[in-house]
Amino acid sequence: MSAALLKVVREYLDRHVGPNGLAQTPISGLTIIRTHEPSGLDYAITRPLACLVLQGRKQVMMGTQTFTFSAGDSLLITADVPTVSQIVQASPEVPYISLVIDLNPALLTELMEEMKSAPSPEAAPIKIEPTDTEVVEAALRLMRLLDRPASATVLHASLMRELHYWLLAGRHGSAISRLGWPDGHAQRIARAVTVLRSEFNRPLPVEHLASVAGMSTSSFHHHFRKHTSLTPLQFQKQLRLIEARRLMIGEGASSSTAAFTVGYESVSQFNREYRRLFGMPPGRHTAGAC
Repeated sequence: MSAALLKVVREYLDRHVGPNGLAQTPISGLTIIRTHEPSGLDYAITRPLACLVLQGRKQVMMGTQTFTFSAGDSLLITADVPTVSQIVQASPEVPYISLVIDLNPALLTELMEEMKSAPSPEAAPIKIEPTDTEVVEAALRLMRLLDRPASATVLHASLMRELHYWLLAGRHGSAISRLGWPDGHAQRIARAVTVLRSEFNRPLPVEHLASVAGMSTSSFHHHFRKHTSLTPLQFQKQLRLIEARRLMIGEGASSSTAAFTVGYESVSQFNREYRRLFGMPPGRHTAGAC
């Protein structure tokens, strides 16, 4: 990994990192993470992204698979999939540092058309490879823009486009090409996922989601599970439980308040499903819990 990129990122973090270890940059789709110690387990349904690790080591689990990546590696997630992640190597002297770039399917579609590139056969939604030199160089130029706001306004879009190009043209190309396939299964499922993410706290008939995706109900079920590893109902349930956990830990909500807020009608059902996902009852995550 480029020493120049690490230096610029460290300097930016020193000025802008928040107490949660995140630095949200003014460039949409670019976030920086720094952590000085190993973390606990973080549950999420992760959006498509590229994570460039500059220091430290992290693990991501999806189902029964565990992926470990460290400095010099890039993690690529090409679908909205449930993950459990944990930073496993970080210290005050050598913190974990990474750049996270949200992948833009519309931009990938545009690039694939210009490159006259066909989508590759569908691959696993999580892939780890050494970071390509061209990706590092594009990320460095993007980081240097952050201290020049006037220039960033004009140039950031072209540099994000270049970054997507090198991801598509490099080692990760076969994995992310399906995101850029116009009206392919990945983009159709993504439309349904957008509805699920915005309306997870209300009933969503699968027939409605299949209609949004432009598929028959049976085809939608098949491709939804193939892309996300979950059924639509399981996906919605995990969104509800993850948001409930955030409400209890982050905002001090009681377990019953969190349950009703995210759409549960039965607190006992919420308690059972919460324990099944997180391995402990919701009361352990409410304000004042040990």
